[in-house]
Amino acid sequence: MITRIAPTPSGYLHAGNGAAFVLAWQLAREAGGKLLLRIDDLDIERVRPEYVQDIFDTLVWLGIDWDLGPRDPWQLAQSWSQHLRMPEYNRLLAELRAAGQLYACDCSRSQIAARASKAEYDGHCRSRDIDLDAPEVAWRLRIPQGSSLHMPVWPSRSARQYELDMPDPVVRQRNGRPAYQIASLSDDLRFQVDLVVRGMDLLPSTLVQLHIADVLGRPAFSQAVFLHHALLTGPGGGKLSKAAGAESLKHWRETGRGPGEVLALAERLRHSAWS
Repeated sequence: MITRIAPTPSGYLHAGNGAAFVLAWQLAREAGGKLLLRIDDLDIERVRPEYVQDIFDTLVWLGIDWDLGPRDPWQLAQSWSQHLRMPEYNRLLAELRAAGQLYACDCSRSQIAARASKAEYDGHCRSRDIDLDAPEVAWRLRIPQGSSLHMPVWPSRSARQYELDMPDPVVRQRNGRPAYQIASLSDDLRFQVDLVVRGMDLLPSTLVQLHIADVLGRPAFSQAVFLHHALLTGPGGGKLSKAAGAESLKHWRETGRGPGEVLALAERLRHSAWS
Protein backbone atom coordinates (compact mmCIF):
# COMPACT_ATOMS: atom_id res chain seq x y z
CA MET A 1 0.00 0.00 0.00
CA ILE A 2 1.15 3.50 -0.80
CA THR A 3 -0.63 6.51 0.63
CA ARG A 4 0.35 10.16 0.77
CA ILE A 5 0.12 13.41 2.62
CA ALA A 6 -0.12 16.41 0.32
CA PRO A 7 0.16 19.76 2.10
CA THR A 8 0.00 23.05 0.21
CA PRO A 9 2.58 25.61 1.43
CA SER A 10 0.18 28.56 1.37
CA GLY A 11 0.12 29.18 5.12
CA TYR A 12 1.15 27.70 8.44
CA LEU A 13 -0.38 24.29 9.15
CA HIS A 14 -3.16 23.93 11.73
CA ALA A 15 -4.37 21.09 13.95
CA GLY A 16 -6.71 19.71 11.29
CA ASN A 17 -3.83 19.35 8.85
CA GLY A 18 -1.70 17.66 11.48
CA ALA A 19 -4.44 15.20 12.48
CA ALA A 20 -5.03 14.21 8.84
CA PHE A 21 -1.30 13.64 8.37
CA VAL A 22 -1.13 11.44 11.48
CA LEU A 23 -4.09 9.37 10.27
CA ALA A 24 -2.52 8.71 6.86
CA TRP A 25 0.82 7.86 8.49
CA GLN A 26 -0.81 5.45 10.96
CA LEU A 27 -2.71 3.64 8.21
CA ALA A 28 0.46 3.23 6.16
CA ARG A 29 2.42 1.86 9.10
CA GLU A 30 -0.36 -0.49 10.24
CA ALA A 31 -0.59 -1.95 6.74
CA GLY A 32 3.17 -2.24 6.29
CA GLY A 33 2.87 0.21 3.41
CA LYS A 34 4.71 3.32 2.33
CA LEU A 35 4.01 7.00 2.94
CA LEU A 36 4.73 9.65 0.31
CA LEU A 37 5.24 13.31 1.18
CA ARG A 38 3.91 15.26 -1.80
CA ILE A 39 4.11 19.02 -1.39
CA ASP A 40 1.57 20.72 -3.66
CA ASP A 41 3.59 23.78 -4.68
CA LEU A 42 2.13 24.36 -8.14
CA ASP A 43 0.46 27.64 -7.15
CA ILE A 44 3.75 29.47 -6.93
CA GLU A 45 2.21 32.87 -6.13
CA ARG A 46 1.03 31.56 -2.74
CA VAL A 47 4.12 29.55 -1.80
CA ARG A 48 6.48 31.06 0.78
CA PRO A 49 9.79 29.56 2.03
CA GLU A 50 8.60 29.80 5.64
CA TYR A 51 5.48 27.78 4.81
CA VAL A 52 7.56 25.08 3.12
CA GLN A 53 9.86 24.85 6.15
CA ASP A 54 6.82 24.66 8.42
CA ILE A 55 5.75 21.42 6.73
CA PHE A 56 9.01 19.67 7.59
CA ASP A 57 9.10 21.13 11.11
CA THR A 58 5.52 19.98 11.75
CA LEU A 59 6.14 16.42 10.57
CA VAL A 60 9.21 16.10 12.80
CA TRP A 61 7.25 17.52 15.77
CA LEU A 62 4.44 15.01 15.17
CA GLY A 63 6.90 12.11 14.96
CA ILE A 64 5.88 11.28 11.38
CA ASP A 65 8.43 9.56 9.16
CA TRP A 66 7.92 9.08 5.43
CA ASP A 67 9.37 6.75 2.82
CA LEU A 68 9.14 8.82 -0.36
CA GLY A 69 9.47 12.52 -1.02
CA PRO A 70 11.78 15.42 -0.13
CA ARG A 71 13.66 15.57 3.17
CA ASP A 72 14.06 19.34 3.21
CA PRO A 73 13.23 22.45 1.13
CA TRP A 74 16.38 22.03 -0.98
CA GLN A 75 15.40 18.51 -2.06
CA LEU A 76 11.89 19.75 -2.80
CA ALA A 77 13.22 22.40 -5.18
CA GLN A 78 15.79 20.12 -6.82
CA SER A 79 13.91 16.85 -7.24
CA TRP A 80 10.32 16.85 -5.98
CA SER A 81 8.61 20.12 -6.90
CA GLN A 82 5.42 19.78 -8.95
CA HIS A 83 6.91 22.26 -11.42
CA LEU A 84 9.36 19.53 -12.45
CA ARG A 85 6.41 17.33 -13.44
CA MET A 86 4.69 19.92 -15.62
CA PRO A 87 5.19 17.90 -18.85
CA GLU A 88 3.24 15.00 -17.30
CA TYR A 89 0.36 17.29 -16.37
CA ASN A 90 0.28 18.80 -19.84
CA ARG A 91 0.15 15.33 -21.40
CA LEU A 92 -3.04 14.58 -19.47
CA LEU A 93 -4.52 17.87 -20.63
CA ALA A 94 -3.59 17.07 -24.22
CA GLU A 95 -5.32 13.69 -23.95
CA LEU A 96 -8.49 15.29 -22.58
CA ARG A 97 -8.42 17.82 -25.40
CA ALA A 98 -7.94 15.12 -28.05
CA ALA A 99 -10.85 13.19 -26.56
CA GLY A 100 -13.14 16.22 -26.93
CA GLN A 101 -13.73 16.51 -23.20
CA LEU A 102 -12.81 20.20 -22.80
CA TYR A 103 -14.19 23.60 -23.67
CA ALA A 104 -12.83 27.11 -23.22
CA CYS A 105 -14.32 29.53 -20.70
CA ASP A 106 -13.63 33.25 -20.42
CA CYS A 107 -15.90 33.93 -17.43
CA SER A 108 -14.43 35.80 -14.48
CA ARG A 109 -15.33 34.93 -10.90
CA SER A 110 -17.36 38.11 -10.58
CA GLN A 111 -19.34 37.25 -13.72
CA ILE A 112 -20.07 33.76 -12.41
CA ALA A 113 -21.14 35.13 -9.02
CA ALA A 114 -23.44 37.67 -10.69
CA ARG A 115 -25.25 34.91 -12.60
CA ALA A 116 -25.43 32.23 -9.88
CA SER A 117 -26.56 32.73 -6.29
CA LYS A 118 -24.11 30.07 -5.00
CA ALA A 119 -21.19 31.44 -7.06
CA GLU A 120 -20.98 28.04 -8.76
CA TYR A 121 -20.24 27.83 -12.45
CA ASP A 122 -23.44 27.54 -14.49
CA GLY A 123 -22.10 26.10 -17.75
CA HIS A 124 -22.36 29.46 -19.52
CA CYS A 125 -19.57 28.71 -22.02
CA ARG A 126 -20.49 25.10 -22.80
CA SER A 127 -22.05 25.98 -26.15
CA ARG A 128 -20.17 29.20 -26.98
CA ASP A 129 -17.46 27.34 -28.92
CA ILE A 130 -14.60 29.57 -27.78
CA ASP A 131 -11.24 28.57 -29.25
CA LEU A 132 -9.24 26.59 -26.69
CA ASP A 133 -6.13 28.44 -27.87
CA ALA A 134 -7.65 31.89 -27.34
CA PRO A 135 -5.74 34.07 -24.84
CA GLU A 136 -6.86 34.34 -21.23
CA VAL A 137 -9.28 31.41 -21.25
CA ALA A 138 -9.60 28.57 -18.79
CA TRP A 139 -10.21 25.01 -19.89
CA ARG A 140 -13.18 23.29 -18.28
CA LEU A 141 -13.98 19.59 -18.19
CA ARG A 142 -17.43 18.71 -19.50
CA ILE A 143 -19.11 16.66 -16.75
CA PRO A 144 -21.82 14.40 -18.24
CA GLN A 145 -25.19 15.33 -16.79
CA GLY A 146 -26.97 12.70 -14.71
CA SER A 147 -24.00 10.33 -14.61
CA SER A 148 -22.57 8.44 -11.64
CA LEU A 149 -19.55 6.38 -10.74
CA HIS A 150 -18.40 3.87 -8.14
CA MET A 151 -15.69 4.58 -5.61
CA PRO A 152 -14.05 1.93 -3.38
CA VAL A 153 -14.12 3.19 0.21
CA TRP A 154 -11.90 2.42 3.21
CA PRO A 155 -11.93 0.28 5.30
CA SER A 156 -14.50 -2.09 3.75
CA ARG A 157 -13.15 -1.58 0.20
CA SER A 158 -16.72 -1.96 -1.03
CA ALA A 159 -17.71 0.26 -3.96
CA ARG A 160 -20.11 3.09 -3.18
CA GLN A 161 -22.04 4.88 -5.91
CA TYR A 162 -21.88 8.67 -6.18
CA GLU A 163 -23.66 11.06 -8.51
CA LEU A 164 -21.52 13.39 -10.62
CA ASP A 165 -23.66 16.35 -9.65
CA MET A 166 -21.23 19.26 -9.84
CA PRO A 167 -20.28 22.25 -12.00
CA ASP A 168 -17.80 21.70 -14.84
CA PRO A 169 -14.40 22.11 -13.14
CA VAL A 170 -11.42 24.07 -14.42
CA VAL A 171 -8.56 21.75 -15.45
CA ARG A 172 -6.30 24.44 -16.93
CA GLN A 173 -6.20 27.92 -15.48
CA ARG A 174 -6.37 31.16 -17.43
CA ASN A 175 -2.60 31.56 -16.99
CA GLY A 176 -2.04 28.25 -18.79
CA ARG A 177 -1.09 26.34 -15.64
CA PRO A 178 -2.65 22.90 -15.03
CA ALA A 179 -5.22 23.01 -12.24
CA TYR A 180 -5.22 20.95 -9.02
CA GLN A 181 -7.43 18.17 -10.44
CA ILE A 182 -4.89 17.37 -13.14
CA ALA A 183 -1.75 17.67 -11.01
CA SER A 184 -3.16 15.60 -8.15
CA LEU A 185 -4.39 12.80 -10.39
CA SER A 186 -1.15 12.72 -12.38
CA ASP A 187 0.94 12.55 -9.20
CA ASP A 188 -1.16 9.78 -7.67
CA LEU A 189 -0.75 7.77 -10.87
CA ARG A 190 2.97 8.47 -11.07
CA PHE A 191 3.67 7.38 -7.48
CA GLN A 192 1.20 4.46 -7.61
CA VAL A 193 -0.86 5.72 -4.68
CA ASP A 194 -3.57 3.20 -3.86
CA LEU A 195 -5.00 4.67 -0.64
CA VAL A 196 -6.11 8.30 -0.78
CA VAL A 197 -6.89 9.93 2.59
CA ARG A 198 -8.78 13.22 2.30
CA GLY A 199 -11.26 15.43 4.09
CA MET A 200 -14.92 15.32 3.12
CA ASP A 201 -14.52 18.75 1.51
CA LEU A 202 -12.41 17.09 -1.20
CA LEU A 203 -14.97 14.42 -2.09
CA PRO A 204 -16.02 16.37 -5.24
CA SER A 205 -12.36 16.51 -6.29
CA THR A 206 -12.06 12.74 -5.90
CA LEU A 207 -15.12 12.25 -8.09
CA VAL A 208 -13.74 14.58 -10.78
CA GLN A 209 -10.41 12.75 -10.76
CA LEU A 210 -12.10 9.35 -10.94
CA HIS A 211 -14.08 10.58 -13.93
CA ILE A 212 -10.93 11.82 -15.67
CA ALA A 213 -9.16 8.52 -14.98
CA ASP A 214 -12.11 6.65 -16.47
CA VAL A 215 -12.25 8.87 -19.57
CA LEU A 216 -8.51 8.52 -20.20
CA GLY A 217 -8.30 4.80 -19.42
CA ARG A 218 -6.26 5.00 -16.22
CA PRO A 219 -7.72 2.07 -14.22
CA ALA A 220 -5.03 2.20 -11.53
CA PHE A 221 -6.60 5.27 -9.94
CA SER A 222 -10.11 3.83 -10.18
CA GLN A 223 -8.89 0.74 -8.32
CA ALA A 224 -7.45 2.74 -5.42
CA VAL A 225 -9.31 2.95 -2.10
CA PHE A 226 -10.53 6.26 -0.69
CA LEU A 227 -11.06 7.47 2.86
CA HIS A 228 -12.84 10.80 3.32
CA HIS A 229 -12.78 11.83 6.96
CA ALA A 230 -14.85 14.46 8.74
CA LEU A 231 -13.55 18.00 9.00
CA LEU A 232 -12.36 19.41 12.29
CA THR A 233 -13.89 22.78 13.13
CA GLY A 234 -12.76 25.85 15.03
CA PRO A 235 -14.37 27.40 18.13
CA GLY A 236 -17.06 29.09 16.02
CA GLY A 237 -17.95 25.87 14.24
CA GLY A 238 -16.32 26.87 10.96
CA LYS A 239 -13.80 24.86 8.99
CA LEU A 240 -10.20 25.33 10.11
CA SER A 241 -8.37 27.32 7.47
CA LYS A 242 -4.85 28.63 7.02
CA ALA A 243 -6.26 31.60 5.12
CA ALA A 244 -8.68 32.40 7.94
CA GLY A 245 -5.85 32.59 10.46
CA ALA A 246 -6.67 29.48 12.48
CA GLU A 247 -4.21 28.86 15.30
CA SER A 248 -1.07 27.41 13.75
CA LEU A 249 0.94 24.42 14.88
CA LYS A 250 3.98 26.65 14.57
CA HIS A 251 2.58 28.69 17.46
CA TRP A 252 1.93 25.50 19.40
CA ARG A 253 5.56 24.45 19.00
CA GLU A 254 6.89 27.88 19.92
CA THR A 255 4.79 27.99 23.10
CA GLY A 256 5.82 24.52 24.24
CA ARG A 257 2.62 22.61 23.46
CA GLY A 258 3.23 18.99 22.58
CA PRO A 259 1.62 16.97 19.80
CA GLY A 260 -0.66 14.98 22.11
CA GLU A 261 -3.76 17.00 21.23
CA VAL A 262 -3.18 16.45 17.52
CA LEU A 263 -2.78 12.70 18.05
CA ALA A 264 -6.11 12.67 19.88
CA LEU A 265 -7.73 14.57 17.01
CA ALA A 266 -6.38 11.96 14.60
CA GLU A 267 -8.25 9.29 16.56
CA ARG A 268 -11.44 11.33 16.16
CA LEU A 269 -10.90 11.41 12.41
CA ARG A 270 -10.34 7.66 12.35
CA HIS A 271 -13.59 7.00 14.19
CA SER A 272 -15.51 9.38 11.93
CA ALA A 273 -14.27 7.50 8.87
CA TRP A 274 -15.14 4.09 10.33
CA SER A 275 -18.64 5.08 11.51
